[in-house]
Amino acid sequence: MKTSEEYRIGVVTLSDKGSQGQRVDESGPIVQSLLSTVGKVIHTLILPDDIESIAGVLTEWSDLERLNLIVTTGGTGLTPRDVTPQATLQVIDYEIPGMAEVMRMQSLKKTPHAMLSRAIVGVRGQTMIVNLPGSPKAARENLEAVMPALPHALAKLAGDPSDCGEK
Repeated sequence: MKTSEEYRIGVVTLSDKGSQGQRVDESGPIVQSLLSTVGKVIHTLILPDDIESIAGVLTEWSDLERLNLIVTTGGTGLTPRDVTPQATLQVIDYEIPGMAEVMRMQSLKKTPHAMLSRAIVGVRGQTMIVNLPGSPKAARENLEAVMPALPHALAKLAGDPSDCGEK
């Protein structure tokens, strides 16, 4: 069974402008910093909002790189270029709806716009994929909402056979 130091993590920022160098990525570094308590961020990337590119990286990092966790930031809204949830749904084996619900619930305490988020949390093989919003503040708040459950979830995906009620 893996310890938190052994969890391998990737962070992908989805932004057309960011991928073209027209915008500084603020969300990615915040996400990386928060995740340092969960494991080691070994891959970071900024991609344009393109379903095929996103799905390709999620698949590669899950299947070939064998990352335990991939966190995306950006592309979860309603504009035509917000395609992160569609790409995620293409590649995951199943969803973890409770985690996405908790993120939206926590965000709703701050803004009614949170109900517009289409963020998905799911699993491909033994890799958890978490979609976060693109704004630095919302990315932080959403990730902080699910952080308490991440170590347990990652341990289960890595094969931890203990009962969930055990400490």
